[in-house]
Amino acid sequence: MGGSLQISHMMDCNDSHALLSKEQLIYAITIPLSTSIILANLVIILGIAWNRQLHNTPNYFFLSLLVADLCTGVALPFIPLMGLNRELSLSSCMVAHIFPNFLFLAFLLNLVMVHYERYICIVDPLHYNNLWMHRSFPLALLVVWAPPLLYASLPAFGWNNWTGPDWNGCCPSSQQIMPLSNCSANRTTCCSYRRVFPNAFIYLEVYGLVLPAILTIAGMTGRVLWITRGQLKDICRLHRSVERGSQASDREQKLNLRYTRCVVAVSLTFLACWVPYLIYMHVCIAFLMSDTKWNSTTHIVLSCTGIGSMAVVPLVLGLANRQYTEPAYKLLQKLRDRWRRRTQGSEEEVAV
Repeated sequence: MGGSLQISHMMDCNDSHALLSKEQLIYAITIPLSTSIILANLVIILGIAWNRQLHNTPNYFFLSLLVADLCTGVALPFIPLMGLNRELSLSSCMVAHIFPNFLFLAFLLNLVMVHYERYICIVDPLHYNNLWMHRSFPLALLVVWAPPLLYASLPAFGWNNWTGPDWNGCCPSSQQIMPLSNCSANRTTCCSYRRVFPNAFIYLEVYGLVLPAILTIAGMTGRVLWITRGQLKDICRLHRSVERGSQASDREQKLNLRYTRCVVAVSLTFLACWVPYLIYMHVCIAFLMSDTKWNSTTHIVLSCTGIGSMAVVPLVLGLANRQYTEPAYKLLQKLRDRWRRRTQGSEEEVAV
């Protein structure tokens, strides 16, 4: 009897130590990334708020995206924790899974809305000001925030596996105290994403919401680059007809070089920000379909880098616009000038 109690105590200690080490790994990766995302979003948000020339509908959409990205940065450490089995009550478990999922879906839908608004500005500029998004901005905000909340809340309304079959290995520490049948009851303390999100819910979110949104963003970006390339050719053709020359001028070469830089920047942004998340998403789906266990460290690293890299996309769009970063740049310049004055004054006093 004493030996069995000692063995169970050692198993509990090993389980708690493993869970603690996984949580420490998650925090070590996500906390610096989350802090950087939050600070960068605050800089751009304050830049838009201080510049009254930016107080228009397109920048309001981008501001909504920045708020969603800021919330995603706050929730970033909690998203990889969804892959761990923890001891939580039913309500706490639902909140721990539903709220980060809602913020992620709202961020993705805001990103689609911003790309769509800019896409229409380039593809159909004559009807740009007559868009329904510009006529009714509150309705557009409701469209990008309400559906993610409704879909993410479906597990709380009954679409879950909480009262499903026994979850072997779900709550090992609880199994030493209570029978296995209690592990699947409503009063259980075991919290796992498999109990909150059914497989059908995960498949629908990934292949019905997330992947179409990413493909839509990629398609609109590619279409804009194609239109820009056509307009660039027309400009170069008109320029040659005016100058009556067959050779490309310096201005044409500069335009082509600028377009090439734009294409390279877009391609690198897609590779660095979207590809890691796509890899993480399909790897998770593959293991979910095969129903096999895999290295938790690999899952943690893929989830942290995948979600974190995708949250960088609005920061790339915002930091590339000088109007958004001009207030922060001026503030840093003032601080630098003050620091130089102080150092010069102290050097003069020492010299005297």
